[in-house]
Amino acid sequence: MTETPLTPLPEDWHRALVVVAHPDDMEFGAAAAVARWTGQGKEVVYCLVTSGEAGIDGIDPQRAGPLREAEQRESCRVVGVEQVEFLHLPDGVLEYGVALRRRIAEVVRRHRPDVVITNNFRDTWDGAVNLNQADHIAAGRASLDAARDAGNRWVFPEQVEAGLAPWPDVRAVWAAASPGARHAVDVTATFEAGVESLRAHRAYLEGLGWADFDPDAFLREGARAAGARAGVELASTFEVFPLRWGGGDG
Repeated sequence: MTETPLTPLPEDWHRALVVVAHPDDMEFGAAAAVARWTGQGKEVVYCLVTSGEAGIDGIDPQRAGPLREAEQRESCRVVGVEQVEFLHLPDGVLEYGVALRRRIAEVVRRHRPDVVITNNFRDTWDGAVNLNQADHIAAGRASLDAARDAGNRWVFPEQVEAGLAPWPDVRAVWAAASPGARHAVDVTATFEAGVESLRAHRAYLEGLGWADFDPDAFLREGARAAGARAGVELASTFEVFPLRWGGGDG
């Protein structure tokens, strides 16, 4: 069966806010797209909900958190991202709900992005059996709702009273690597930067214990498959959630 072609994402925007659960979440497939955008002069800011401190079995969380934050900052440097912040919520036990929406809405109101980018928050990675992780689902769902919350002055009004103006101008939320993706970004020219950004998570990758894991081969396989659907050599995929009523896919 022929897979549905992927449509290019719009690039007529200036500022994006990335909100993901852990260090490494963007690097498993979407960092090359970020490198493309920063190369175009766009501003991309990262917000990590946790520090990924529970992600390395052999390293105590008190040591792993600062280590993974440092790896994320280096990973961001590789793809041209200068602003990185951490909310320091507990890794592994994120809960979708009002409290998480509040924290992310505050970040949206501060950075005032045109688009919000998060990770796949569907139940699976393949639309079938490869299960997603609970933190990804919670952070992604909360990011989608918080992007709308940020525009309503009567939602989390204490933030407005403290001087953060509502921000109703988020055009869409883009979820990277979603099984529901219908859009793609050509990353042929920036693929190597994406690979190096994943390699920057050295301690995390070593802690996974995956024998002979090759970041280049892993990322290239997915990027080639996406590229075939997008009509380019290599691509990253995104599911688009428009926030404007009756709006298009941008």
